[in-house]
Amino acid sequence: MTGDAANRRGIAHLIATGLYSGYAPVAPGTFGTLGGVALAPVFACIAAQGTAIYLLTLAAAIACAIWAAAIASEIFQLKDPRPVVCDEIVGYLVTMAFVPIGWATLLYAFVFFRLFDVVKPQPCRKLEELPGGFGIVLDDLMAGIYANLAVRAALALGAPVF
Repeated sequence: MTGDAANRRGIAHLIATGLYSGYAPVAPGTFGTLGGVALAPVFACIAAQGTAIYLLTLAAAIACAIWAAAIASEIFQLKDPRPVVCDEIVGYLVTMAFVPIGWATLLYAFVFFRLFDVVKPQPCRKLEELPGGFGIVLDDLMAGIYANLAVRAALALGAPVF
């Protein structure tokens, strides 16, 4: 393997494991989601710069996660390795898309995202069957969409943002 290929694999491994948070001994997906919680305020600042730049940044993060997850799947020789948590990170960012940032909304989003990520309502489970990084990431993006709708419903019903 050339130096460039080894560097790409190392970077992909770092991204895929959420700066190694995916190696948490218990609930690595939950720890990976916390990486998304940490990034959500940064993405909210990007959203304040305009919808187009926000959507491009989110799309780039998703594409990066798909790329990294595919390479990590090869490294671990598994379809969806436990240490790969970049899917949880971008899934959480989708959960927080266009949702006001506050401690309460970050918490609602965390709970709803973890619920939908674990339960995997259709088509989440079907999306898992896609090959490579797509199968690893897209089911979490769908869980993020469900969680985003649940957070919006909670807010519409009067849940506080603070």
